[in-house]
Amino acid sequence: MSDQEDRRPPSRRIADDLRAAITRGDLGDGDRLPSERELASRYATARNTAREALGILQAEGLAVAQHGRGVFVRQRRPLVRMGRDRYSRQARDETGLSPFRIEVQQQGRTPHTECRSVTVAPPPADVAERLGLSAGQDVIRRENWYFADDEPVQVGVTFIPTAIVAGSPLATEKKLGRGSIYQRFEDLGYPIARIREEVSSRMPTPEESKGLAMPPGVPVIEVLHTSIDGNGRAFEVTRFVLRADVNGLDYEMPVED
Repeated sequence: MSDQEDRRPPSRRIADDLRAAITRGDLGDGDRLPSERELASRYATARNTAREALGILQAEGLAVAQHGRGVFVRQRRPLVRMGRDRYSRQARDETGLSPFRIEVQQQGRTPHTECRSVTVAPPPADVAERLGLSAGQDVIRRENWYFADDEPVQVGVTFIPTAIVAGSPLATEKKLGRGSIYQRFEDLGYPIARIREEVSSRMPTPEESKGLAMPPGVPVIEVLHTSIDGNGRAFEVTRFVLRADVNGLDYEMPVED
């Protein structure tokens, strides 16, 4: 198709060409995209048009701007959440680490977590339902933020019935020691035997966008995790919110007859 026959707006045509180059691998993860000046010269258009084209790629989550340096192809290597193996007791015993720290280290990256609050609060309705709580029953609410190589990748808010953890570090302490949260549950007689994880996607709230340093137009993955012990008791629910541009999910499970 000639330029005269191409009815796409110039900014869209530039963005489409750059996207195709990324898809083909001509532009790889971390590569710098042509500058506004270079694109304006190459396509015989205004710099504002080139800026709009680069903005389209940023809104799609394919590129990220670095102040004073330019616009770069976003890293597409996802941090994979291992749905089956991340709660392994053996891995916890061997490393003394939390599930997040274990899987981030296994993927060659450096984990960091911040517990920002431990409070008593009423649970959301969907959490109360999964924990089998009646109206008026409060929970311990623990808010944790998770980083890989100092990049914020997810936030998790954990809800625990107060009757289970009253007087324990889970109810008061931000740092939980070796084995982290699931070892402390096991100390209280609640070993994790089974999990339920409900996965959905949505656009982030303004607070999530800011806290997770998300580029425009990128959705989040929401994982509503329920921990269940060997007696079928649900003892903890965590709502994880993951940046969809830097996270992936990998679940392996047996198929029942």
